[in-house]
Amino acid sequence: MSETRTLTDEAAALDAVDELAGRRALFALDDTVYLDGNSLGALPRHVPDRLHDVITREWGALRIRSWDESGWWTAPERIGDRIAPLVGSAPGQVVVGDSTSVNVFKAVVAATRLAATGRDEILVDAATFPTDGYIAGSAARLTGHRLVPVAPADVPDALGPRTAAVLLNHVDFRTGRLHDLPGLTAEAHAAGALAVWDLCHSAGALPVGLDAHGVDLAVGCTYKYLNGGPGSPAYLYVAERHQGAFDSPLPGWTSHADPFAMTSGYAPAEGAPRGRVGTPDILSMLALDAALDVWDGVSMAAVRAKSLALTDFFLECVGRYVPGDGLVTSVTPDAHAERGSQVSLRCADAGPVMTELVARGVVGDLRRPDVLRFGFTPLYVGFADAERAARTLAEVLADRGAGVVVGD
Repeated sequence: MSETRTLTDEAAALDAVDELAGRRALFALDDTVYLDGNSLGALPRHVPDRLHDVITREWGALRIRSWDESGWWTAPERIGDRIAPLVGSAPGQVVVGDSTSVNVFKAVVAATRLAATGRDEILVDAATFPTDGYIAGSAARLTGHRLVPVAPADVPDALGPRTAAVLLNHVDFRTGRLHDLPGLTAEAHAAGALAVWDLCHSAGALPVGLDAHGVDLAVGCTYKYLNGGPGSPAYLYVAERHQGAFDSPLPGWTSHADPFAMTSGYAPAEGAPRGRVGTPDILSMLALDAALDVWDGVSMAAVRAKSLALTDFFLECVGRYVPGDGLVTSVTPDAHAERGSQVSLRCADAGPVMTELVARGVVGDLRRPDVLRFGFTPLYVGFADAERAARTLAEVLADRGAGVVVGD
């Protein structure tokens, strides 16, 4: 029996016992192997009908009455409470709205205001997604703080009596490395600083445990593993213990204690609404609300178990199909405790290789200059997808004259 057939059989056996396999039918997918859900999640099938109702009935017929009758006004908190269990938060601590970048700004500036007097440094993940670094830099200039880029592993040594806040990514967007949220949060607290986490590449892919690990503030997007759609609104988590003192740098009218009083003086609302700014983006927000239905009854422990099994199997297939002469090299950690839900492979001709993969029905993405990135979304990616993606990668490399032989 050929090697290809052996791995195909193994994939079929794994798919047959996958408790999440039935979730795939909830998404609008074709025979493409879609491994880019860590950039844009697939469309849940029922979302278009929900949006049609929002547009034609709630907006078209009810019009302004929908702010009350259809629950538009309270959507940011209501949908936040739906996201809360996916990130390990109790209700009342997550509010949906604005972009990740805007929420990073709110969180970092608020953290400096919550910090003790005399603390004038902000530590930031040196390999962070660019916008987080840009925003943190602007926040530092505006607040008179010094920005200190540091590798997450070096955070404990960089913390000191001047550290106000630490901004870190839970999962590195390039490599898929999972950083130690519990340990680094504890280190920040021991030094008297606040911990702010970016969950864009972890929420919906693995357990986060914001409450359990004492995180102070967190932000995340909803269009990746949460499948909210392109540009769907982000969210902000403010731990309950900080809500009374949370001082947003963007005190918009919808975060006012009595927004329709239209007073000139600002008085912040209580609880999660304090994180709001302007009028909620209702169409995209209600698309997200509908998309979250696919999570009903899903265990995050099951999601994490499948994520690790998928990435393990993909790496096994790559190792079997692609010669071990450095054509591709994984930059994603082998250790489960250090791996998110993606595999990043370094490849000298990454751009042309990814272009050809997409042409052959395997969609990942490129992180320049030389990283092929494959995101594994456990709700709709199966083991047969992982095997086909690795086999197609080997075929592309072979066709480019790399000397790869697929199978026996």
